Amino acid sequence: MTLYLIAYSSAAVVMFALDMIWLSTMNGFYRREIGHLLSASPNWPVAVGFYLIFLAGLMVFVIVPEIATGDWQRAALFGALFGFFGYATYDLTNLSTMKDFSSKLSVVDMAWGAALSAVTSVAGVLGAVYFGP
Repeated sequence: MTLYLIAYSSAAVVMFALDMIWLSTMNGFYRREIGHLLSASPNWPVAVGFYLIFLAGLMVFVIVPEIATGDWQRAALFGALFGFFGYATYDLTNLSTMKDFSSKLSVVDMAWGAALSAVTSVAGVLGAVYFGP
């Protein structure tokens, strides 16, 4: 159990830090593309819920299976795929149901989901391998 807590914690720290950097850096882009759809401030309980659930998915489908082998490259590949599919679900659903959702933002967001999930998965695997019991 300790091994999985280390993996989850390593992944959570990396994901949250990178996503906060991304969102603060790309704030202008998001505002230009979908500013009329954005709240004045994030709903933090919902945001935290997203991170907890998304990280649980990465743990089940990517990180835990790769801890045994320590194969960070495979974790990066499957993490990227998991992130791409997850973010594509959100973005493509919005494109299909909202009249003013940005296709440009969707492409950028799906790429970000893939990159973020790849790095997060690697952090989870390496955290467990190097800091686990």
